[in-house]
Amino acid sequence: MRRQELIRRATLSVFAAILLVVPANFYGRSSPSADPKVEVNGFFSADKAQRGRTVQAAIVMDIPEGLHVNANKPLSKFAVPTTLKVETRGGIKIGPVSYPRAIVRRFSFSNDRLAVYEGKAVLRFNVNIPANQEVGLTELRARLRFQSCTDEVCFPPTIREITMPILIVGANESVKRINGHLFGGGRRR
Repeated sequence: MRRQELIRRATLSVFAAILLVVPANFYGRSSPSADPKVEVNGFFSADKAQRGRTVQAAIVMDIPEGLHVNANKPLSKFAVPTTLKVETRGGIKIGPVSYPRAIVRRFSFSNDRLAVYEGKAVLRFNVNIPANQEVGLTELRARLRFQSCTDEVCFPPTIREITMPILIVGANESVKRINGHLFGGGRRR
């Protein structure tokens, strides 16, 4: 009896995996869009970055109603996790990405619970500017990989690339805090 239960669970897991990666229209189901429009944008906490200092940055996913995105740690080995990689120039260093807290839900395509993001998901990280960094315009290149789903089907994984330009200024030049709705208030020299 135990062996039969293991076989049944393995079969269900394989079926769930197929549902997660096969496009919605393959099954003849209607979907909100053949290419779901999850908006992805990049933001900084200041209008400029000072040499020798750290500036906060964020990638924001605006997930339309009726869709969810697998979390960074989705709970199912078949779900594609949301991952962010950031490339820089020169000696600029990127701190670890802080992923938002996931919502844990069950969906009609699986008996397993999944960890997902819905609505607005904000992924934050620090950008450390070396004291000897060249003054002038530079950019970060963020690469976000995610899989969006309805409560019935999942779309193929998507990669979005975001370019985030920022002006590097001297350590004594003033900068203005911006995007307080993402990073909180406060003043910066």
